[in-house]
Amino acid sequence: MAGHRIYAMSFASVYPHLVAKAEKKGRTQAEVDEIIRWLTGYSQAQLEGLLEAKTDFESFFAAAPRLNPARSLITGVICGVRIEDIEETTMREIRYLDKLIDELAKGRPMEKILRS
Repeated sequence: MAGHRIYAMSFASVYPHLVAKAEKKGRTQAEVDEIIRWLTGYSQAQLEGLLEAKTDFESFFAAAPRLNPARSLITGVICGVRIEDIEETTMREIRYLDKLIDELAKGRPMEKILRS
């Protein structure tokens, strides 16, 4: 059950990798944070608190103030798996985030990433 190990990982341990992936392609930490806030409904202060508290992925998504309903428009393949076929909710939320950061790193405009 490799998937359950990722749920126990702290979001804070993965966050620097998300930022590094974006920055390597000329994007910013502020854009990564904007994506996370759009996806989850957390404020910047709440996001920073969760990072400081080393909140695990499962709790991070379970406590999200407002998971964006437009996230269902995020489709495609990430890590060899079609997002829309992922039945387990926490894993699907993690893959939504992965896909959005991939789009950011590939230079996609923020309005398209945020499904505006």
